[in-house]
Amino acid sequence: MKTTRLLAVGILSVFLAACASSNSGSVYSRDDARKVQTVRTGVVESVRLVKLEGTKSPVGTIAGGAVGGIAGSSIGGGRGSAIAAVIGAVAGGLAGSAVEEGVTRKDAYEITVKLDGGALIAIVQEADEEFKAGDKVRLVENGGTSRVTH
Repeated sequence: MKTTRLLAVGILSVFLAACASSNSGSVYSRDDARKVQTVRTGVVESVRLVKLEGTKSPVGTIAGGAVGGIAGSSIGGGRGSAIAAVIGAVAGGLAGSAVEEGVTRKDAYEITVKLDGGALIAIVQEADEEFKAGDKVRLVENGGTSRVTH
């Protein structure tokens, strides 16, 4: 039974890792390749540390429910086992959803940029590249997606 639990936890971890996506200024989707992008330049006015919420897909809930159901079914016998399996599945589903959101939550920056034309804009992206007030930057835009780069 212990092997089954370890296997279930391992599978849950793989599913959660697969759900992670990137909002980095350095990561492009396959669909972005070979598309024209608009580039504007400016100067960073301010940088503020913020959090990007984690993903909330059904994968964490389903995987957690499966693990909880398996764990619950090992408690008691007969009807007690069935009830424990249901309770375990519900509790596991809630826990799996919370774990998925927590594991995929990321630090990000809200970067306020004064464009060369005078407009002031703010972009939020993962905190994987350092920016500070006074940095000259490029704003790269494509179909509703914008990113700040040096």
